[in-house]
Formats: sequence, structure tokens, C-alpha cells
Amino acid sequence: MFEFVCSTDLVADLSQIGIRHGDIVMVHAAMSKVGNLINGPDTLIDALLRAVGPQGTVLAYTDWDARYEGLLDQSGRMPEAWRTRVAGFDPLRSRAVRDHGVFPEFLRTTPGALRSGNPGASVTAIGARADWLVSDHPLDYGYGPSSPLARLVEAGGKVLMAGAPRDTMTLIHHAEHLADIGNKRIKRWEVPFAGPEGTLWRMCEEFDTSDAVAPQLDGIDYFTAIVTSYLETGRGREGRVGAADSLLVDAREMLEHAVAWLERNCR
Repeated sequence: MFEFVCSTDLVADLSQIGIRHGDIVMVHAAMSKVGNLINGPDTLIDALLRAVGPQGTVLAYTDWDARYEGLLDQSGRMPEAWRTRVAGFDPLRSRAVRDHGVFPEFLRTTPGALRSGNPGASVTAIGARADWLVSDHPLDYGYGPSSPLARLVEAGGKVLMAGAPRDTMTLIHHAEHLADIGNKRIKRWEVPFAGPEGTLWRMCEEFDTSDAVAPQLDGIDYFTAIVTSYLETGRGREGRVGAADSLLVDAREMLEHAVAWLERNCR
């Protein structure tokens, strides 16, 4: 019989790894590794909210589970025949992308959670500073200034990887935006938004994060390299959250390290 893990167990683990009352914590979680939770992912969400307390905030990268991009033409535009047949992005209803596991969708649908308005870069937050974190998310360059990632850093937040692979740390997309490196790939494409009279299409622009942001990084697992080299400096805290080998980092320190790594390795 599998050993069950309850919220109280996880609160103790979160405290041990370094989460405190009042913290703003961005969470990436591999639920299958955390353990046999009594109430599934809701157990981890409850523990996180208890760990940060009423003045803290928990957030996760949700993205959007949209499948329409395969219909776009070479200029990134939607053919006329499909324009009224694709449902637009609605922050209240559109599902989180499935590629990041079930945790973001569970957090998004937790009562009180708020979601930012940039579809592909959307973030869900719950807690004292949720509204500030997700409001006015730019529709172009949604990983840059004024994004939830930028505000996480501004507020002195943290990033928790609860069993999640190092190459899934979304904060590094913010570093890709800020780093002074040449030949960054740019993506321009139409995005559907839900409107009162149907789907509204808007052309958006973003540094292309679907693969390496610049040709100099092709074939390099640089997200993992950045996180690993950060830990090698002696920063960050490692421990267990449930059964999962986990990592907690300071968002500002990680961002500064990632920007420096990218600029050093992309000359």
C-alpha cells in the first residue's frame, strides 16, 4: 500500500526548503513525483497557501492549451475560412497547456485564482498580490518588462521546482528577453481573443521561445545548464517536497545569473 501524503506533511517540507510567510512563490511541480497525495494536486496547493500565509502569493505558468497554430499560413495569419471557427482565448475559461502537467490547471481553477491576459505567456496567481502580478500583462513580448515574471523578480519572489526538471524553469524566458545577445528569433503570428461578438484576431510579436531563442544556442540544453551552474555557485536550496527532489531559488539572483550566462555564452 502506498504511503499517503497530507497537506501538513508538505507544509513542513516547504518550510524546511525555505518558504516563509509572505513569500511570493512561482511553482513548477511534477505531481507524479511529489507522492500519493490524499487529495491530489489540491493537497499541494493547500500546503503552499498555508506555507506562504495570507500575505503571500502562489503562482504558476499556465500558457494556453491552443491547437490552432497549425492552421496559420507562412505569414502567421489565419486563413479566412477558419477565422470564425476558432475559439478565442478567455482567461477565465481557456485551459492551461497540458505540456506542463496538471498543477497549473488545478491552480487556475482554484477559487480566488486570477490569470493574466497574454495567452501564451499567461500566469495564474492566488493570494495577496495576485492581482498586481497578473494585471496589464503586455500582449507583445509577454516575457519582458511589466510581465508577471518581471514583477516576481521586482517583489523579491522565489521559484520552487517540486520534482520538475530544471529545463522547465519559466523565469529563464524572462532572461532570454533581457539578455543582450544578437540574432534573437522573433515570432509574429495572429492570436484569437474571445470577444462579446465572437473571436477577435490580433497580430502579436514575441521572441520565439519554442526552441533556442538564438542560433548560437541551437542544440544546447541551456535552461538546465543555467540552473546547474547557478547551484554550483552555492546558491539555492535543495530538499524534498513530499517524495520529490526539489529546488528553491531566489528569482532575482537566478535571473541575474541567467542573463549573465546567456550573454557570456552567446558572443
